[in-house]
Amino acid sequence: MKFSIAVNMNRFSAESSMKTVIADTLELVKMADQGGFEIAWGSEHHCIEMTIAPNPFVQLTYWSQHTRDIRLGTTVICAPYWHPIRAAEEAALVDLYTNGRLELGLARGAFQYEFDRMANGVSQKEQGGEYLYELLPALKSLWAGDYSHQGKHWQFPRATSVPKPLQQPHPPLWVAARGPDTFDWAIENDLNVMSTPLQKPFEEVLDLGSKLKHAMAKYPKKPRPRWLVLRNACVYDNKSQWRIPVAAATRYAAQFQGLFTTDGEVVDGFPQELPLERSSSSDYADNASWNNMLFGTPEQVTEKLMMYQHAGVDSFCYGANFGMDTRTALRSLELFITKVKPNFD
Repeated sequence: MKFSIAVNMNRFSAESSMKTVIADTLELVKMADQGGFEIAWGSEHHCIEMTIAPNPFVQLTYWSQHTRDIRLGTTVICAPYWHPIRAAEEAALVDLYTNGRLELGLARGAFQYEFDRMANGVSQKEQGGEYLYELLPALKSLWAGDYSHQGKHWQFPRATSVPKPLQQPHPPLWVAARGPDTFDWAIENDLNVMSTPLQKPFEEVLDLGSKLKHAMAKYPKKPRPRWLVLRNACVYDNKSQWRIPVAAATRYAAQFQGLFTTDGEVVDGFPQELPLERSSSSDYADNASWNNMLFGTPEQVTEKLMMYQHAGVDSFCYGANFGMDTRTALRSLELFITKVKPNFD
């Protein structure tokens, strides 16, 4: 099992300096590069301070100037926000800038809050997939040469991607998948799969793995894709520190939830917290949060990771920052690199 890292720029207060946020984020990426991580992932989000990522290609290009070996990926570009020509050309240019280190992750998008502002208010649930399924073949065709497109959401006369990507025929392609239809589509189109079990118990990982197996069974002649699973992670020195990541994850989730619907309020870019169900049976209870996330001492985290490896996960994605202070995040990553990762090398 290999390891990648998801790093977000985030602010939870207007007093936080963006220069400091940028520097702290880069420090995590540089440490992951030096620690032998395979891929650093940057996301795309709009109008929210908790995930500052208006263009992942810009962020990856910046990281590439300060790293040597780590590959650089998008988690993800949201299909409804991108014209196919623009997406093909920007991806190709970043692949050239990074000397062929790009991994391109695609998705239908997640937050209705963003769809209302970036996609003319279309329904994320009902139409997000349409854009994704139309974007992928257009990208491949534009990278291959001249191509005209007459689709439901985009139309353009003959054109090609200028430039072409360094990696041929294109960079490795990934899709974010949770539902069975997306797993099926990924296998049919030779895409690697990235999944998140969100805040749910480990059984959700097993369920996602089952969806992947069922999709593979429908296309027996297709090769098995790589399967990445993302969880927020924090490794600490002693067991008494367990409340630090749990508190941060709960606060993050309380802001995160409102973005999926129109219920959450965002004030000057800062999502307001929604009340969470935190009964003993809730995924947001303190004990459940600790159990479900990759939180613990090096020994506890190693034991948890063994479960992901046995479940068939090819790449575990370490969610590096979700509201913890920089010192804690850096110490966590240091412990992961020195005390956990060697158990899987």
